[in-house]
Amino acid sequence: MSLLDQLNQDMKQAMKDKNKQKLSVIRMVKASIQNEAIKTGRDLNEEEELNVLTREMKQRKDSLQEFEKAGRDDLASSLKEEIVVLTDYMPAQLSEDELNEIVTSTIAEVGASSKADMGKVMGALMPKVKGKADGGLVNRLVQQHLS
Repeated sequence: MSLLDQLNQDMKQAMKDKNKQKLSVIRMVKASIQNEAIKTGRDLNEEEELNVLTREMKQRKDSLQEFEKAGRDDLASSLKEEIVVLTDYMPAQLSEDELNEIVTSTIAEVGASSKADMGKVMGALMPKVKGKADGGLVNRLVQQHLS
């Protein structure tokens, strides 16, 4: 089942359950996916849908940090609920141990030996973990391994 089909199904269920928060998030994600499809002029494949979903998640996490810094707990709690809804559609996240293994093998694969090779490692690593791990965590782990 494609992401769009899943969103449509869940949207109907959210309407039946009168879950306004979930319905709102699903509508926003669907709109983003449809806007991206219009921009490209064709239906999106799974990877492109995941890119849109990842972008939506990142926007919310960034906003959440800003709201928490500003002491806006009312807005932060709303965003936390949105993140929970979005998490249901994201692929399963890799554990830190699994991520460490992938980082180690990728470093060996590209022959990296210092922080100067960080770009090569990240370029080879990010497609492998796209949507399955936070970019900040990946970056931190690569730096630890290269130092």
